[in-house]
Amino acid sequence: MPKLVRPVDASSDAEQKLVGSDRVLAVLAELARHSDGIGLEEMARAVDSPKPTVHRALAALRRAGFAAQNGHGHYVLGDEFLRLAFAHHEARPDHVRVTPILKALCDRYGETVHYAVLDGASVVYRSKLDPPAGAVRLTSVVGGRNPAHCTGVGKVLLAHTLPDEEAVRAWVGDRTLEQPTERSIGTVEELHAELERIRRRGYAVDDRENEPSVNCIAVPAYLTSPTVPSGAISVSGLAYRTPVDKLIDDLPAILAIVSGQDDL
Repeated sequence: MPKLVRPVDASSDAEQKLVGSDRVLAVLAELARHSDGIGLEEMARAVDSPKPTVHRALAALRRAGFAAQNGHGHYVLGDEFLRLAFAHHEARPDHVRVTPILKALCDRYGETVHYAVLDGASVVYRSKLDPPAGAVRLTSVVGGRNPAHCTGVGKVLLAHTLPDEEAVRAWVGDRTLEQPTERSIGTVEELHAELERIRRRGYAVDDRENEPSVNCIAVPAYLTSPTVPSGAISVSGLAYRTPVDKLIDDLPAILAIVSGQDDL
């Protein structure tokens, strides 16, 4: 009588592989949070996995050049990962198109400028340019996030995405709107009223709503479509040095640079 062979549970095997892949990605993401390196035990605690399992994940990342060990034996992101990340970022079409715009704005105002896109409840910064001197130390970094409802770039994009109060209410859902400063928007009604103002005037301001001493003006950027913003561009500065009113007064020049009607 032929021997019966138990069939392989393909779905179970795929699930195990997915868990392994997820663990490697979790280790990679945790590495990115430790620019000065992280030890094996600390990493195992951070990703809530046994040390041998984490060690295997790190070994796989090291073979790919995505992780390395520094002189103290701590793990850091590998040069190959950084090379790929920066090469990809530099070649992105929106980054290529927006860079001369950001440079022109940075040169004109001597302040930090951003290009950001909307992702759910947050904005993600795709590009950032600081002036050679006197730059404001902001929390934003390329690839970083901030709450959309209390940033100039986020509010500009929300104004194009949420056309009425019902849409705003659905977007907020059962979340409590984060309020980084006492000037931040905290309710659906406030956000809806602000988005209506932005639609009427065509720009948004962040008047110390995301960081206590920093304000900015933001406008939509149409890099890939003449009607749908690909993202938003902002000029940020210290409130005492670059008041919001000054930026608003100079709005025609900002719009001319962003639209390409000014000599970049």
